[in-house]
Amino acid sequence: MKIVVNTRLLLDGRLDGIGWFAYQSLKRITRLHPEVHFIFLFDRPYNEKFIFGNNITPIVLSPPARHPFLYYYWMQFSVKPLLNKLKPDLFLSPDGLLALGAKCKQLPVIHDINFVHYPQDLPFFTRHYYNHFFPKFAAEATRIATVSEFSKKDISENYKIDPSKIDVVYNGIHDYFDVVSNEVKAATKNKYTKGFDYFVFVGSLHPRKNILRLLKAFHLFKTETKSNFKLVLAGAIFWGESEMYELMKTLNIQDEVIFTGRLANNDLKDIIASAFALTYVPYFEGFGIPLVEAMQCGTPILAANTSCLPEIAGDAAIYANPFDENEIKHAMITLYEDSDIRNNLIRKGLEQKNKFSWDKTASLLWKSIEATI
Repeated sequence: MKIVVNTRLLLDGRLDGIGWFAYQSLKRITRLHPEVHFIFLFDRPYNEKFIFGNNITPIVLSPPARHPFLYYYWMQFSVKPLLNKLKPDLFLSPDGLLALGAKCKQLPVIHDINFVHYPQDLPFFTRHYYNHFFPKFAAEATRIATVSEFSKKDISENYKIDPSKIDVVYNGIHDYFDVVSNEVKAATKNKYTKGFDYFVFVGSLHPRKNILRLLKAFHLFKTETKSNFKLVLAGAIFWGESEMYELMKTLNIQDEVIFTGRLANNDLKDIIASAFALTYVPYFEGFGIPLVEAMQCGTPILAANTSCLPEIAGDAAIYANPFDENEIKHAMITLYEDSDIRNNLIRKGLEQKNKFSWDKTASLLWKSIEATI
C-alpha cells in the first residue's frame, strides 16, 4: 500500500494545532504500519526528526506554500502531477487542502470551517481562498475527517455532505502537560507576573480568539474585585495586534497584561499548570486543544459556550457567552470567589481528559484511512 501525505505544516519549532495533529498522528500511524509505504510531501527543507521510519520517503516540492496563491499553485501544479505519476492508494491531507482532479482517493482533515461564519477575521485573500476552495475539496474528497462532532455537523450542513462520509478524529493531549509542584507554580509566577495570580489564555492571537472581549472582561473583573490578578496571553500574535494594544491603553491595563509569545513546551506546561484558571473564550473553534491541556495540568477552565467547546470540556468548565464581556467577567468572579467550584472543575477535568489521547487520535485516523481506501 502506498499513501502520500501533505506534511507541509511539519515545521521544526513552529508546530501549531494542525501541525501537532499531523505530527502526533503520523508518528504513530507510520510506526504501527511498517508494511505501508508513506511519501511525505514538504514545501521546503525538512527536519529529519519528521521522518519517523524507514517506510517513509520524503519529497520536497516547490514553491513554499505560505500564501493563498501559492496554496493553489503548490497543490495543482506540484502535488497533483506527482500524485498522477505515483498513483497512490490514498492522498492524506491533514490541513484539508486537496489536489483537485487528481486521479486517486483523497482524505482531507478539515478541522473547522470558521471562515464560513466569520470571514472578516481572516486576511482578504485567505478568506476568499478558503471559501472558494473548501467546498470543492469537501465535494471531491472520498471521505472527510474532522476533529469534533460539532465540526462534522457544521461541514455536513454547510457543504451538503452526507454525514456518513465524515469521520470524527479527536485531538489528543501532549504527554509533557502535567500537574506541577507549588515550588514550580511560585517560580512561574515570579517569572511572568511578579508573583501575582493570573488568568491565562493559550493560543494564536487573532480576532477569532476573542481577545478584545477577554481584555474588556478582565478590566471589568479588576474594577469590581480590586484584585492584583494579571492576565497572561501565551501565544504568537498573528494579526489584530494594534487593536489589542490600543484597547489596553484605553482601559489602562497595559501593566496588567503579559504577552509571552510562542513558548517552549515545558514553559507552556508550567504557565498553564500554574495559572489560577484558563480563560478560553473564542467564539468559534473546531476542537480547542488548550482545554485538554488545562485538564491535564489540573487547571480549572472558563470557556465559551459556543461551537465545540462544551463538547470537549463537558462538565470540566464554567461557561460564558463569548459575545458578552459582562458574562465572562461574572464567570471570572465566580472562580475568584468560590474555591469549591474551582476544585470541582479540576476534579472533573482530570476525569474528562481521559477521553482524549494521541494514541486514540492515530487509531481513529487510521480507521478513516481504511474506510477511505
